[in-house]
Amino acid sequence: MREKLAKRLVVATTNRKKKKELVSLLEGLGIEILTLDDFKNAPQVREDKKTFKGNAIKKAVVISRFTGALTLADDSGLKVEALGGLPGVRSARFAGPAQDDIANIKKLLRLLKGVPLYKRKAQFVCFAAIAYKGKLIRVVDGSVSGVVSLEPKGKFGFGYDPVFYYPPLKKNFAQLAPSIKNKISHRYKALKKTKKILQGVL
Repeated sequence: MREKLAKRLVVATTNRKKKKELVSLLEGLGIEILTLDDFKNAPQVREDKKTFKGNAIKKAVVISRFTGALTLADDSGLKVEALGGLPGVRSARFAGPAQDDIANIKKLLRLLKGVPLYKRKAQFVCFAAIAYKGKLIRVVDGSVSGVVSLEPKGKFGFGYDPVFYYPPLKKNFAQLAPSIKNKISHRYKALKKTKKILQGVL
């Protein structure tokens, strides 16, 4: 079993930008990292749970059952205090099912129009779940606090990165090179814990 586990890890996503970020964060494990694009007829897991944790667990369990391999799934998003926690679990589909980053950002800024910066507190949240052959192994989380800026800035990242202002560095996430963002982000914090778990499992 250990020999099989050491060969590959399936990351339950088809998002190329996310895959690139996850591969970078998981560097050093010495295993092949695959995504759902590497499997024909991979099931589309409906993210219908009410929490990030619930969605991450569901994806990991379903995909690990389908592939028979060690699987990592994450669910992450933005929670804005002034909007009662929205976009929340609907972050990727905030403006509709197309999962359009630009449309999501435009809707967010429209809803926050006229809201002063000090009331635009936000938090990026990430839950990561590890499963094998349909059984959950562990689930961990990570978060980072910031503010929703008045306008998009930067060319890096994806999702809400262009409007997530990070006070300690006085820049929006999309203004940070991946090498910097990947040392402070919510996904980094969750994957750092995940990496330790995977090292133990492998």
